[in-house]
Amino acid sequence: MEHTAAGQAGIEHAAAERVGIDELLERVRAGIDRIDPRAAHEAYEAGDALLVDTRYAALRQRDGLIPGALVVERNELEWRLDPLGSHRAQEADSHDLRVVVLCNEGYASSLAVESLRRLGLHRATDLVGGFQAWKAAGLPVLLPATAG
Repeated sequence: MEHTAAGQAGIEHAAAERVGIDELLERVRAGIDRIDPRAAHEAYEAGDALLVDTRYAALRQRDGLIPGALVVERNELEWRLDPLGSHRAQEADSHDLRVVVLCNEGYASSLAVESLRRLGLHRATDLVGGFQAWKAAGLPVLLPATAG
């Protein structure tokens, strides 16, 4: 495979910028005004935020759902929330949309927000502590049906 000069420069730049996941997470979070569960709930209730649950199906089935949250698994997030995208969710109608991304414990969601901001969703943030913090705060959760 042939590399272009620009492609090779990009590869070299990436190699020079290698960081571990902990440092990357710290850098990403430095640029995000993260939100705690109660504030996220209040923003959702006031109609000022779209909650987006990126947990995979097994976790949602095990732990339940947040009523009203849009479920978009992580591998589809950018396609579903890009206001200019052909596969966008109906709710993703503006770059000014306040999106609160949540994962299970609040790690992957921070990295997801970085990606959404690159798409121009400048109000995107994530939930500190993720779904587990939401549940621990006693906020509304639709529990999965028990097998009987």
